[in-house]
Amino acid sequence: MKNLLAESKIIQSLRMLGITVNALSIPQLNALITEAINLNKHWIIANHNLHSIYLYHHDPKMRAFYDKADYTHVDSMALVLLGRFLGLPLKREHRVTYADWIEPLIAEAAYQGWRVFYLGSKPGVAEQGAKNLKDRFPNLEIATADGYFDPTMESSENCDRLAIINAYQPHILMVGMSMPRQEHWILDNLEHLCANVILPSGAAIDYVAGTVPTPPRWSGKWGLEWLFRLIAEPRRLWRRYLVEPWLLLKLLLSEGWIRFKGG
Repeated sequence: MKNLLAESKIIQSLRMLGITVNALSIPQLNALITEAINLNKHWIIANHNLHSIYLYHHDPKMRAFYDKADYTHVDSMALVLLGRFLGLPLKREHRVTYADWIEPLIAEAAYQGWRVFYLGSKPGVAEQGAKNLKDRFPNLEIATADGYFDPTMESSENCDRLAIINAYQPHILMVGMSMPRQEHWILDNLEHLCANVILPSGAAIDYVAGTVPTPPRWSGKWGLEWLFRLIAEPRRLWRRYLVEPWLLLKLLLSEGWIRFKGG
């Protein structure tokens, strides 16, 4: 416990492009989850990529969500490279995407006996993903519910989801409903959730279920994973990868100029 607490205290908070991120590797993220569970904390561990930064600057509710987050890891090699361009101490291991994190996270959950609940994906997809994970990690405790429901706080469907989640009493709640829907849902329902750690996790279980192709892992290290995802889902992702980054260029140039003048 002492080592975990010591490690969390030296986690760096970095400002860039108007947002705050933490320089966190996969072992550090797993250590934070262990700490939250052992100390019975209730933490949000969020993530940032170029898409979320765009949303952050255009959606007040996303800004409110990140204000609530306890830690925010980097989910984009482009963000690591931009951070290094701005002189920040970000490294390749600080780029953590769920395609890489899901296996060590679930392996640790199975070993530690943590209960995991996954909310999201199309009907049947989360169940298949959970089955695949159980096949690999027989000791894993995992339950799921699909993300196709009315997320309005007072709706009967939303109340049913909350009741199912809280009856299960998960240590880890993964919410995979794409940005910004998952962040909005977490923010709206935060006071009614009992999980120790809440993770907005996008298509994490879709990769495990095989319904969304996993990009080659070398592509992430070289900042090319976006291209494979765009080819796989062009209708859904073309704006995210081909339009939004240009709208962030003004932020980058402005911050780069300020740092240059200050340096």
